[in-house]
Amino acid sequence: MFDSFKIALQYIMPKHLLSRLVGYLAAAQAGALTTGLIKLFIKQYNVNMAEALHSEPEDFKSFNAFFTRELKPDARPMCAAENQLAIPVDGAVSQLGDIKHDSIFQAKGHDYSLTTLLGGKPEVAAPFKDGKFATIYLSPKDYHRIHMPLDGTLTDMLYVPGELFSVSPLTAQRVPGLFARNERVVAIFDTQIGKFAMVLVGATIVASIETKWAGTVSPPTGKNVQHWQYPSTGEHAVFLKKGEEMGLFKLGSTIVACFEADKLEFADLSEGDPTRLGEIFATITQ
Repeated sequence: MFDSFKIALQYIMPKHLLSRLVGYLAAAQAGALTTGLIKLFIKQYNVNMAEALHSEPEDFKSFNAFFTRELKPDARPMCAAENQLAIPVDGAVSQLGDIKHDSIFQAKGHDYSLTTLLGGKPEVAAPFKDGKFATIYLSPKDYHRIHMPLDGTLTDMLYVPGELFSVSPLTAQRVPGLFARNERVVAIFDTQIGKFAMVLVGATIVASIETKWAGTVSPPTGKNVQHWQYPSTGEHAVFLKKGEEMGLFKLGSTIVACFEADKLEFADLSEGDPTRLGEIFATITQ
């Protein structure tokens, strides 16, 4: 009963307004108040600060600075083999497996459209039909920077407007089409195994989504899909190596990674398994 109430509440609450308000507060530099909030958060969620580059609550001027904290350089070694993809984020597997033509599995009883996820553009979605996907949920305690699972050259970025439902496991089980319904940023890369899509899904109280090449993409929000294309060579080209940071969430959310068909096999990962940045994500089979 209480779970149903929590889901129903999300349909009626002003999610965008609440999220932007929380984002404003998270960016505030409030001295002792900020430090106290960070200490409370660390205790509540059992955050491992020993692996952070800056480990004391007083080191962070804002809650956002704490939430997007960097790790020590040796905290997440990358799998080294050229035929191995690295896990791109700390978190937990929501789902992973095959894309059934244009359909991605969300949770029992719920699928959603690959094309809708990627901005409603058939030409963007086409390479991934019948391919593979992985959805990873980042909890509040997790490291919230997103890294590349393999080398890639950026070709496209899309901002897709949408809702800001929670992306918790409970909501994924109850809200149809959740990840193709929420606001999101889509990055498409050319790689040694063809096209690769990294989708950064917004959520309730996610104050901002950023990429390394464009900075803050959301907010501000908009009503229309925005599509940017990037050159493959020259001074404006964006090339990122495996393990290199590609973006971040200010407050937690979910990523969906999509790959072409017959290119890789995922490691032994199942729904609910924890993920650790840099460990083996998949093996190239082409």
